[in-house]
Amino acid sequence: MTSPTPLQPGQYYHIYNRGNNRENVFIEKRNYPHFLKLYARHIEPVADTYAYCLLRNHFHFLVRIKTEEEQEAYYDQTLRVSETLRVSPPFKPKNPSQQFGNLFNAYAKALNRAYSRTGSLFEHPFGRIPVTSDAYFVRLVIYIHQNPQKHGLVDDFRSWSYSSYRALLSTRPTHLRRNDILAWFDGVDNFVALHQREIAERHIATLVAEDFD
Repeated sequence: MTSPTPLQPGQYYHIYNRGNNRENVFIEKRNYPHFLKLYARHIEPVADTYAYCLLRNHFHFLVRIKTEEEQEAYYDQTLRVSETLRVSPPFKPKNPSQQFGNLFNAYAKALNRAYSRTGSLFEHPFGRIPVTSDAYFVRLVIYIHQNPQKHGLVDDFRSWSYSSYRALLSTRPTHLRRNDILAWFDGVDNFVALHQREIAERHIATLVAEDFD
């Protein structure tokens, strides 16, 4: 098997993965927030997140990989906010691809413990497709948010609790790059209006590869 290309600093990516043999990776409601908690721990130091959707047997994220300088700035800010370490260890840049692997391993171990299962949970390697234009970026955000409706999990994707759609429209604090997303869509009204249109997959095929059932 050919090794995937390492995630590159400053590059936007569609990150996706699914359970082995199409197995559900989210079994009950409490699994979703736990995954996002682990995501924050492992991925926020190395990537900015613009959109996401967690479904029963797979997930999608739109991220931008931080540069080494941005990683260091995040590290310094985290230390200032926590104020728990009197002597902080020196900054050491993290490998973004490894951080995603650490996330999947940590979640798989937690799920295995909780449900007395064994073995690998996710497919390997995880999917990563570079996003190289503003038009693709906008279409991918809409595609990600519309996924629950596309797969028949809900009648209206806006009612799905485990995506970034409602958080991006909220005024509550968020770790998502909300202002950047809304600027890309030229404001809230246009964000809402464009999400009401179904994305033709032929216009986004290079960004989604094979879709997941």
